[in-house]
Amino acid sequence: MNGESSVRLSGVEKRFGDLVAVRSVDLDIAAGEFFSVIGPSGCGKTTTLRLIAGFERPTQGMIEIAGREVTGLPPYRRPVNTVFQSYALFPHLDVFENVAFGLREARVRRAELRRRVAEAISLAQLDGRERAKPRQLSGGQQQRVALARALVNRPEVLLLDEPLGALDLKLRKEMQVQLKDLQREVGVTFVYVTHDQEEAFSMSDRVAVMDHGLLEQVGRPEDVYRRPATPFVASFVGLANRLAGRLVGAAPGERYEVDLDHLGRRSAHGPPGLAAGAAVTVVVRPEDLRLAPATGPQAGPAAATVIDVAFLGAHRMVRLDAGALGQLVAIGQGQSTVVPDDKVVLSWADDDAWVVAAAAQP
Repeated sequence: MNGESSVRLSGVEKRFGDLVAVRSVDLDIAAGEFFSVIGPSGCGKTTTLRLIAGFERPTQGMIEIAGREVTGLPPYRRPVNTVFQSYALFPHLDVFENVAFGLREARVRRAELRRRVAEAISLAQLDGRERAKPRQLSGGQQQRVALARALVNRPEVLLLDEPLGALDLKLRKEMQVQLKDLQREVGVTFVYVTHDQEEAFSMSDRVAVMDHGLLEQVGRPEDVYRRPATPFVASFVGLANRLAGRLVGAAPGERYEVDLDHLGRRSAHGPPGLAAGAAVTVVVRPEDLRLAPATGPQAGPAAATVIDVAFLGAHRMVRLDAGALGQLVAIGQGQSTVVPDDKVVLSWADDDAWVVAAAAQP
């Protein structure tokens, strides 16, 4: 990945009648970047991908790819290829001919065609399967054929719309690793749309979170998870314990002092610009919530009762009734021995808490 822009959207908006699917999106994706877009159904992520591909035209705004404006160009005149969840392989063609299809349409010379197809098949780890028909391939192999068919055309940008959605969980995990390795090897910019946050976080250099057509936040996966920019990101990305309060003011070390409902004053990091007196939410991730045995009435407002414990393989997830604080969740901190109905005391480190403005009330 370098500093050059591979994809740039400037003030892009897309309307379908009265529905605004994408709202004033400004976005720069660097050359060679693995960039993912996540969000709930109907948030505008697939429409954004289709705008980049040229399958939709923006109602307003400008789209550039590799420094060239492509806003009004059809898909076949843009230096992009798209891989969909439905791989759309030609069932009557073997692997070699499926991969070669675009090159044959472009009338690439035979020697060059064979060399490029062989290279793409090798990159996709399909050596020895050149003469197999799609029905003779596993789901993962079919997906790699679709990738090879797209990459053989040497696009500036590869667009991927839920490409792993049709695979079972184990195969999806394997393909995530292979897809990231492939992207690193070829160095092509990947723009990846998925509803699976874990999938996006595990592969991406940066992630964009969308809601109601708006870009809520763009950043490194860890920053989006640890430092959500908006109430929506805090609630949408991962599991989060959200504690209501009111901001008292700024504190040393880029922190805020917050008066939490039912818990008193606590310190937490947060984005710049929050005003004293504002209603806020303090976000504490489940893995940062610590549990200790309650020892009597001194447990105070941070006391909770274990509702249930779920075994999730690598860890256990504890669901808690924290009284006025509502139901909270803890993972991986002092939960190895607790059982339902246990009384515990909750705590967390100030460095593990993050403040966002409270969501607007409808």
